[in-house]
Amino acid sequence: MIKVGDRIDELCLPNIDGSEFDVSQIKGKRYMLSFFRFAACPFCNLRVHQLVENASAWNDNFTIVAVFDSPLDNLQRYADRHQSPFPILADETNKYYKQFGVQRSILRTLKGFILRFPQVLNAMFVQGYWPTSFKGNLFTMPLDILVNEQGVVELVYLGKDEGDHLPLQDMLTFANKA
Repeated sequence: MIKVGDRIDELCLPNIDGSEFDVSQIKGKRYMLSFFRFAACPFCNLRVHQLVENASAWNDNFTIVAVFDSPLDNLQRYADRHQSPFPILADETNKYYKQFGVQRSILRTLKGFILRFPQVLNAMFVQGYWPTSFKGNLFTMPLDILVNEQGVVELVYLGKDEGDHLPLQDMLTFANKA
């Protein structure tokens, strides 16, 4: 399990644009490493949409690295519409999910679906994020990791259910720290 004080020196995965992303490409920047569920997940796509909408609110020394439990072709099918200014990566084999200790939970998935039912309805009926393909694990819990300029983890946020991510304001505070 990843913890505060750990270093992230290695992370290399296919990017949604077809290129290969390596964490060394953002060396010297602060970033949030965010682990999501499968590519068609309504909660996940709603969160990516929120992050893309707020991209102008953080400075140039910060980015996001979004990782999905999905094959690249499926990720491109569902997440390409975001036109994200940050990398969206496919971890089809769950290499980094295992390495960083991303959790899975049937109970917390059901809890989130019930407690966040209005949010999932908004994601599907208003935003159009329909879960028509389940390539990836349905029970993956979100994990958000804030990493400083030296590649050292400053915060680990474990989602309490499938729609629970680090609050946007907390991410923006970290992103814009002097």
